[in-house]
Amino acid sequence: MIQRAPGAKRKINWRENGFAYALLLPSLVFLALFTFYPTIKSVYVSFYSSNLSERKFVGFDQYVQVFQDDVFMKALANNLLLVLGTVPVSILLALYLAVWINNKLKGTSLLRAAFFYPTFIPMIAIANIWLFIYTPDYGLLDKFIGVFGLTGYNWLGDPDWVMLSMIVMIIWKEAGFFMIFYLAGLQNLPREVYEAAEMEGASPFQAFRKITFPLLMPTTLFVMVIATTNSFKLVDHLYIMTKGGPNNASNLLLYHIYETAFSFWDMGKASVLTVVLLVILLVISVFNYAYLDKRIHY
Repeated sequence: MIQRAPGAKRKINWRENGFAYALLLPSLVFLALFTFYPTIKSVYVSFYSSNLSERKFVGFDQYVQVFQDDVFMKALANNLLLVLGTVPVSILLALYLAVWINNKLKGTSLLRAAFFYPTFIPMIAIANIWLFIYTPDYGLLDKFIGVFGLTGYNWLGDPDWVMLSMIVMIIWKEAGFFMIFYLAGLQNLPREVYEAAEMEGASPFQAFRKITFPLLMPTTLFVMVIATTNSFKLVDHLYIMTKGGPNNASNLLLYHIYETAFSFWDMGKASVLTVVLLVILLVISVFNYAYLDKRIHY
């Protein structure tokens, strides 16, 4: 067997590398045009006070103004609340559904399709469905609780209830999507480990806590990243259901960017908000992959 000398350089196969980059070229072009260029442009415009009529360099003044803006702070707080309300519950519910459906039961295929079905529905259609559910007095939810003699609420018009209403809708929408990832992870777990645990007298709960959950941690990390980033990208349902109201009680960061750019035509401030959103998503991704990933056994 021929061994490479310690100081020898590895010969580069230019033909294989050139062919690989040729295959990647279309994707790299789209990535540059629709990801890198808009990001760089947003950072550039964020240093200018820009509207339809003029553009003036202001440096970091707009960043200071944004962080002193009550609407921005409210939208950011709402987004963090949405993350805390949807991500843990969606992950736990998806894991529970996956473990349940993974068992050999009658009608498993029908249950999988039923739980996954909301993923296929566009967010605009889901917003209209839940708008009917939350309609005061005539909505499905008020009709249901009226059977028990309870009085309905103005679910989307009350600042105390609107975010909770949104959180319930998002969980319903995304739990089935995350369930598919957990289901795929469960079906790839080694059966021999469970047989050994059963021979040792381990209960189903002990097997889940000591075997299933640790082995599904890579899937959990992936699902957590997707769920967290999705929570910062929601905007369609607000346009249909609340327009960020009442009194910005349901306003989210991405919808605030949309309003600033296309309702108030303040491109400079919208660019600042976009940069802030990108930084938040970058910090979340770095934390997940640089910190949590090291504590997961693959």
